[in-house]
Amino acid sequence: MVPKPRNVRITSVNLHSTLQWEAPRFSNGNITYTVRSKSINFPGDSYETVRTNLSLPECDVSSLSAYGDYVLQLRAEVGQLHSPWLTLRFKPMDDTVIGPPEVRLKSESGALHVDFSGPFAEHEQDKWPLRQYYGSWKYRILYWKKGSRDTHLSPASWVTQVDTKHNSEILSQLEPWTVYCVRVQAVIPEWNKTGELSRELCEQTTHNGVTPVWVIVTVLLGSMLVVVTAVTVCFFCSFYLYRLTKHVFCPSYIFPQHLKEFLSKPHSAPQPFPPLPQEELLVYDKLTVISEESQNLSDGSGDEASRMPEHPQDSAQGDSDSGVGAASEKAQIS
Repeated sequence: MVPKPRNVRITSVNLHSTLQWEAPRFSNGNITYTVRSKSINFPGDSYETVRTNLSLPECDVSSLSAYGDYVLQLRAEVGQLHSPWLTLRFKPMDDTVIGPPEVRLKSESGALHVDFSGPFAEHEQDKWPLRQYYGSWKYRILYWKKGSRDTHLSPASWVTQVDTKHNSEILSQLEPWTVYCVRVQAVIPEWNKTGELSRELCEQTTHNGVTPVWVIVTVLLGSMLVVVTAVTVCFFCSFYLYRLTKHVFCPSYIFPQHLKEFLSKPHSAPQPFPPLPQEELLVYDKLTVISEESQNLSDGSGDEASRMPEHPQDSAQGDSDSGVGAASEKAQIS
């Protein structure tokens, strides 16, 4: 008979599973191997061949459903001879190892920004996040100050632990200008599984972003001083521009009243010559000149003196004409 294969085991990482073994000590002919499987969930089913005529001591069993529970059998064959079957139980969701996630670390504003993704299950050149297979999933972040790690002490004394269900986390409350190291792993509480830790990443923090009080007070006073100065300058500039504008467009002298009256009158065509001054009105009394001969005659005949002419104006005009010469002589004498 052909001896059984030795040291049979299943290596499964991120649901990528491989059945491995060691060749038996047998020198008569070339040894090949056959692997078959059967689902425990369906006891009535028969075994199905996974691979046959294998020359290498390994077989990829990732094609089995990740949610199944299987019995795997393996035997060695040489021609018509074969070894007894070796049986193993395989449950991919329980037996697989959760690999480390991909981690990116960035220092900004006194904090560390940690981003992580995966791990992923590879199946026929496709990549599926493992968190889609398991019901509960979270990431555990471990970080510490570089140089504080001491293997003689418990990790709880120098390592800080943070759990999150998201794909990123901000580590705050850190000392400024200090180098911190970070490692991340996946945790599945429902399946009681803990993934492998990621590689160690270290980054130095920057200023924590807390501004000292004296800086705040200085900036506040400086801002107030700048505002007051700017307001004052703007006020005086506006006042100067106002006065300048008023002086240019609204002079301070008073427009003469007679010019206002002249301009307020309707415009007429200018006269080529100034009007001549009007003659003054002469005020005079009526003067009647009586000669001496007329006086004597009036004294001698009272009837003629008492008689009034029918037209007084004609009589007065005649008397006036007859006494022009006498009046002129009297006027020259006087």
